[in-house]
Amino acid sequence: MTTALKIDFVSDVSCPWCIIGLRSLEQAAERLKGEVALDLHFQPFELNPQMAPEGQDIAEHLHEKYGATPEQSQKNRDAIAARGAALGFTFNMAQRSRIYNTFDAHRLLHWAEEEGDKQPALKNALFKAYFTDGQSPGDHEVLARVAAGVGLDEAEARAILASDRYADEVREREQFYLQQGIHSVPAIIINDRHLISGGQPPEVFEQALRQIASGKA
Repeated sequence: MTTALKIDFVSDVSCPWCIIGLRSLEQAAERLKGEVALDLHFQPFELNPQMAPEGQDIAEHLHEKYGATPEQSQKNRDAIAARGAALGFTFNMAQRSRIYNTFDAHRLLHWAEEEGDKQPALKNALFKAYFTDGQSPGDHEVLARVAAGVGLDEAEARAILASDRYADEVREREQFYLQQGIHSVPAIIINDRHLISGGQPPEVFEQALRQIASGKA
């Protein structure tokens, strides 16, 4: 008998640990196929809500925000790339030179949830566009093209991006999770009760999903 688990995956498309956490969760769910089914919902979180539209040099940003030296940043990038590779995701760090505002990407993700089962595909495609291909998740051309690539209506995507549609809904959800004490991502909330934080390995998710599904957590 398969147990359905509601997953609220709070994350940002410019967060490398979020794609690591997502891939780990997906692998865990695959291992538990037949036992557990995920009812997955992506919830918005902005790492840099005040970021200007043109973005910022990533080395400069990391130094300003975290005080990271170039050597520390490189070591962190290498560790992230290795974790990604182990999960089948390519971090092309040489392509990713800037960090961008992601609010419009979250508006499209909100819309994609209303369009049936397109939200997970769009989320994964946005991660690839930024981390693998080095494209800006704040660029409307990029966003419209990525949306079309996962089967969403490109003209509708452009119309949404040209308007402020879903802005209030995204801000409301962002505030809700901040008020719940979520200040770092990824934050994976299972059945509105259980929280797993960070880019954990698949084994951690597998154990947690199994325990929650069996009622032992």
